[in-house]
Amino acid sequence: MMQALCRRSRVKPSAALGVLALAAASTFAHAETTLYVANVGGSNEQLYRQKIIPPFEKAHDVKVVYVAGNSSDTLAKLQAQKGHQQINVAVMDDGPMYQAMQLGLCAKVDDAPVMKDLYPLARLGPTAVGVGMVATGIGYNEDAFKKLGLPAPDSWKALSDARLKGKLGVPPITNTYGLHTLVMLARLNGGGEKNIDPGFTAMTKQVGPNVLSWAPTPGEMDGLMQAGDVILAPYGSGRAVALQNTGFPLKFIYPKEGGVALQVAACSLAENAQPQLSQQFVQYLLSPDVQVMQAQAIGLGPVNRTVKLAPDVAARVPYGPDQIAKLTAMDWTTINQHRTEWTERWNRSVER
Repeated sequence: MMQALCRRSRVKPSAALGVLALAAASTFAHAETTLYVANVGGSNEQLYRQKIIPPFEKAHDVKVVYVAGNSSDTLAKLQAQKGHQQINVAVMDDGPMYQAMQLGLCAKVDDAPVMKDLYPLARLGPTAVGVGMVATGIGYNEDAFKKLGLPAPDSWKALSDARLKGKLGVPPITNTYGLHTLVMLARLNGGGEKNIDPGFTAMTKQVGPNVLSWAPTPGEMDGLMQAGDVILAPYGSGRAVALQNTGFPLKFIYPKEGGVALQVAACSLAENAQPQLSQQFVQYLLSPDVQVMQAQAIGLGPVNRTVKLAPDVAARVPYGPDQIAKLTAMDWTTINQHRTEWTERWNRSVER
């Protein structure tokens, strides 16, 4: 083959070898480094693909592949791929992220200047960090409430209002909003994460009779709201912003007993072919520019204390030390210990 190459090109064999070596070096030089980032789909994916990922790709000469899936799906992938991880950075809700941390799937978060700018609650632990925050509260159809002459809700107790019979939506326990609702009902009735019985009692006897749909996905709940079938439901502040952006008259409130902090967290995987790039991507998500984009587009409140939001954006997300301090946090260690048991109980006693 080498002799044929020499005859066709009329160069010496040694020169031909040099040409081949140069070509091979060129190929390797242009081989694209790839970073796989797992996160949820929908409006998050659009924002990442259009605005967040391109500047990072350009700055680091890397191709970022977005792996879409809900947090539970991502956690399942990480567990299944343990020992041969295909994902470099995982972005998940705080509940599944705590599970990933406990399973040893995440690497220690590198120190960086931006880490000093975070609210303390954003430091989930040594191996994961919050990159944005929403709150679970109550969303309701403001126009429908006015037409029915109903007072605006201000408490988690609104879920048990008999006037909402057949007009209430509640996500199941497999959805973080539904889980938060169960825990808050438990707290309102003398229990909590370590004593969930009062929550189940309230859910089955007081709330359940009002429920039209246990909508399992935020998209399905949005559809029920837009159709007018459901006029009140536990909602995430970020999800509320997405629906409000369509022009729908959804009003989101933080119940007087407290909204629930739901952090979106990121970690660099422990078994990682691109550890440095992964850490840099996580740090990039904490930068003021990205924090502002997330607040504007998907309703994620900033975890970076230095971020300044326009008043119209600030009004729609958890923002500022005073509001952050009023959010209540979940005991995820206890929840994750009992979640399978609670889910089975929910299926037996709540959604029958």
